Amino acid sequence: MAQRADRVVRKETPTASGTYVSIGGLSRATGVPIETLRTWELRYGFPTSVRKPSGHRQFELGCVGRIRKIVVALERGLRAGEVVPASDQTLQDLLATVPEKPAPRSHTAPLDTRAVIELVKRFDADRLMRSLHSDLAHEDPIAYIQTRISPCLNAIGAAWAAGEIEIAHEHFASERISDVLRRARLKFEETATGPGVVLATMPGETHGLGIQITALVLSAAGLRVLSLGTEVPPLEVAVMAEKAGALAVGISVSSSTRNAAPPALANLRAHLPKRIHLIVGGAGAPPDLKGALALIDLHALKAWAESLSRPSKG
Repeated sequence: MAQRADRVVRKETPTASGTYVSIGGLSRATGVPIETLRTWELRYGFPTSVRKPSGHRQFELGCVGRIRKIVVALERGLRAGEVVPASDQTLQDLLATVPEKPAPRSHTAPLDTRAVIELVKRFDADRLMRSLHSDLAHEDPIAYIQTRISPCLNAIGAAWAAGEIEIAHEHFASERISDVLRRARLKFEETATGPGVVLATMPGETHGLGIQITALVLSAAGLRVLSLGTEVPPLEVAVMAEKAGALAVGISVSSSTRNAAPPALANLRAHLPKRIHLIVGGAGAPPDLKGALALIDLHALKAWAESLSRPSKG
């Protein structure tokens, strides 16, 4: 198992000889979540940082290229303990040795969104759910969500906006899509042995599909998911997370609760022990809530989930 490295923080002031960025800037440049970068620095001593007079840490922009190679290595199935502390030459040798994984292919025909709306209008649950099924859900959950679930949701949203369907149709479709996503993650839940994550929405947030989508991605990454559903008071979420021994709490925020979410999330963070991570996602998720990690898309969510277990296997 990889030895835990002391966090490397050089105390000199950044100089003009190099270009430095904040950890947030480094995250945006590489696509690696901030929490993952912090974990790597703590466990493996990379990326290294320097301390500004203000106390804030900065990272050399030159490490971006190496981090991107590390991401490629992880995507090919190598462990963080093998590649993060590796030298540049060793990392290059590993990439040359381990072949790129072929992209999974789905033999399912592209989703016919017009047909989906007609099925929704007729409340045809069986055919709607069959039209959303795809083996890709088990091969690559993110690709499945992007090619079948997201187009379906977009089509339903457009039909609602155009007055083609009513609120009953929208509720019917949401329930059936939730059922499909639950079924898709059953295979992963049976073998998940990673850290636990509690999922919920805050009071006033009635949209629960974000939770179902998140649960599928996390389960596929090997995490154990406990979904509490929608509109759960912050204190109840915190209590349940402690009782369940969860390592993290994930909250979905839609655009409709963008303004109401920050106070509720701050309340939740105040009740959660420091050891429990708080992650937020969705169209209305605040990007800079203190003590929380905002994950901007499904790939960031997947990378964060994998960072919880991969280092411990090194």
